[in-house]
Amino acid sequence: MRVAARIACVLTGPALVLGGAVFAAPAAQADIPACTNLVQQSGVEVSDGVRAACTQGVHGDLQGCAKALTQAGVPGGAANGACRLAANPP
Repeated sequence: MRVAARIACVLTGPALVLGGAVFAAPAAQADIPACTNLVQQSGVEVSDGVRAACTQGVHGDLQGCAKALTQAGVPGGAANGACRLAANPP
């Protein structure tokens, strides 16, 4: 085996291992507590429905999140803000 081929083989193994580590790394945690805290500050009790709505925000469904929070009694501005907080990692 030529020297260049050996070097390529030696470098390929670690590159594959490190590349796999990137895919295996956990995604950044979204900020559900910030979402629920803003809801609570708006005077609405945090229920399972509120948590589910904040989870929608975590997954990028900001319109669905805001709609569900509004239906739970959260004022529109607070609902939009809470959903934006849910979508952003801490």
